[in-house]
Amino acid sequence: MAIPGPQAGTVPAVFEKLEARFEGIRGDNHLERLWNGGRWLEGPVYSQAGRYLLFSDIPSDRILRWDETTYDVSVFRQPAGNTNGHTLDEQGRLISCEHGNRRVTRTNHNGSIQVLADSWEGKRLNSPNDVVVHPDGSIWFTDPAYGIDSDYEGFKGEIETDGCHVYRLDPASGDVTRVADDFDRPNGLAFSLDGTQLYITDTARAHIRRFDVKDGGLTSGELFAECGNGAFDGIRLDSQGRVWGAAADGVHVYHPDGTLLGKLLVPETVSNLTFGGAKRNRLFLTATTSVYSLHLTATGAPQPYDN
Repeated sequence: MAIPGPQAGTVPAVFEKLEARFEGIRGDNHLERLWNGGRWLEGPVYSQAGRYLLFSDIPSDRILRWDETTYDVSVFRQPAGNTNGHTLDEQGRLISCEHGNRRVTRTNHNGSIQVLADSWEGKRLNSPNDVVVHPDGSIWFTDPAYGIDSDYEGFKGEIETDGCHVYRLDPASGDVTRVADDFDRPNGLAFSLDGTQLYITDTARAHIRRFDVKDGGLTSGELFAECGNGAFDGIRLDSQGRVWGAAADGVHVYHPDGTLLGKLLVPETVSNLTFGGAKRNRLFLTATTSVYSLHLTATGAPQPYDN
């Protein structure tokens, strides 16, 4: 059953070029507002097999499903553990971060939900936020405290792990390893095209850091970019290795050398983004109360489930 939501049609797509290398990154002259009716939307993930987009409405404790063939939005799961970020693994199974249940789960093909991680060294996780899958099948996730800060995005609770950190889940053993412990509020994350580097946003510090991935851990962390408007949230890479970061005024696009090339300005604060569509050149944005999309000249980076 479709959920009614005001469909505002389109708004102008405003590209702000800040550097010559942004030339050629263009798209439709309008942003499609696919749906409006959320409280705080997050975690978009696109299924090419099903031609649908899943996204979280965290305070409303539901995962919603937008159908690309009909444009209908329906409830995929409710209650949903106040889910935030999602991704798909190499088998196309949904991996989700649940604020309310303080865990990372996998939805199997038969619909069953399997807990992948809910603790580290016997201590409960805070509220897993965003998640990505490495080419080797390992699952990496951030664990800030937004879901336990209050009852708004989860349930008010105490930090048991002595801070907000980044973790890796081994696909074979199921062991959870802490890979970074010097963040204030780790949030979005994305691997480089070859999987040898990991970009991680720290929302509290309003910047992105880049790490080398080595032997199942992280080394040589460096400052990659600082946000000039608000703070970074979710991030994704395109097929050229450019970094697309969600920010208060829209999406900031960076060259791999750290240069801010330009922006896509959006009328609401953008929380997260993903690439989808048949050619992976359709950008989907969760932005406060709305979901937007835009067809681009750029295409998203390949994902593990594409293999």
